Amino acid sequence: MLWATFYRRGASSLRTPLSHSKSRSLFQTFPSHFPRTARAQSGRLPGSHDTIPSFRTQVAKTEGVSSFGARLEKPSVRKQIELFLGISLLAYLGAAAVTESETKYWKNKLVTVSSIFQLRPPSTDEMRRARYMELGGSLKETLEHLKDETSTWPSTLRNVSIATYVRCAQTYLDWTEGRRLCFHIACVNAAIFLAWKVPRLRSFMWKSFAHDPLSGRAYTLLTSVFSHKGFLHLIANNMALCSFGSAATTYFYFQQRNNPDALPEATSMWHFLAFFLSAGMFSGLVSHVVSTKILFPRLVARASTQASIRASPAASAIAESTNVATAASKGEILPSLGASGAVYAAVTLSALAFPDAEVRLLFPPFFPIPITAGVGGIILLDIVGVIRGWKLFDHYAHLGGAAFGALYYYYGTSWWNFQRRLEAHSWP
Repeated sequence: MLWATFYRRGASSLRTPLSHSKSRSLFQTFPSHFPRTARAQSGRLPGSHDTIPSFRTQVAKTEGVSSFGARLEKPSVRKQIELFLGISLLAYLGAAAVTESETKYWKNKLVTVSSIFQLRPPSTDEMRRARYMELGGSLKETLEHLKDETSTWPSTLRNVSIATYVRCAQTYLDWTEGRRLCFHIACVNAAIFLAWKVPRLRSFMWKSFAHDPLSGRAYTLLTSVFSHKGFLHLIANNMALCSFGSAATTYFYFQQRNNPDALPEATSMWHFLAFFLSAGMFSGLVSHVVSTKILFPRLVARASTQASIRASPAASAIAESTNVATAASKGEILPSLGASGAVYAAVTLSALAFPDAEVRLLFPPFFPIPITAGVGGIILLDIVGVIRGWKLFDHYAHLGGAAFGALYYYYGTSWWNFQRRLEAHSWP
């Protein structure tokens, strides 16, 4: 950094050794009011042929003045990496534990239903069918309760209420378990979106539900995954999540059902929930690392260069550099939020798992296209956005989510089975 050359205290190392008697006689011939540091700066005593040091040089050498780079606090990545690893590990351990608990519950319950399961354990498909039947029975009980509660209502209002419930309940029952889980995640996203619309909560939401790489906060890597400030952003992400989240959960189900070495499991939704949390935090972590370790140093170097070109005094240059860096960081390093990174992971995983599938985009072209072409196109668009420096979306987070989905397609099944076997061995 250019300013670093002005802040070194190198006077003692540049002094020329002089004998005590000689230095004393020479100093006696020089005016006593001239600063001693100026006499010793260049290794020569000032005379008629020497140049008096400038005020800028003297101020820069003043003790206690450090360089702009040294005064500026460097944003860290250690806390964010530790949080991502800790939350992801806990998410998978918890998902494996809950999955094992539900699997054992349904194994024991089916044994009491049919004697055939006393000879062999129930398969994954049989446990899933039993879960489906239980959910249908629960929705039917709620319908009977609704009929009793509305028995005194006017007949028209009562019929409309019952018909609406039946339609919604049947739709919910027909969904895959992955889509049902994604629907609940979408409800959480919608609740946080409504909190953004409360003026008194706006400052709290910016602090706690938007990840600012320069703030030093780490927990917002998790909370920002569920946060959406714009309505179109919320709708687009929730629609994509319900579609591709369902496909990813179905892929997890196929992997467990068709793999002879895999343990049977009653549900895959907890597996997907751990995947969703890890993918969302990983995509935010990628954006955080790029912002703090690549973009931020460039802004600091640019601000230092601009302040040096202005040739202002050292103290003023430091203040000016700080202002320039602060203004530049606000314009180029923006807070990020949203589930886009996790959605990209689910989209990429689905494209690799079901390459023959077709998708219909929300933007032109509206006709169905192969999923591989669609995913390749949006990834290429994000690469162009990184190169061109577009700021409308967090392109680094999108690419981080896509990378997580691709890696999980190749290694995620082994990782999940490892977690399941650890959890199965820990149960009696």
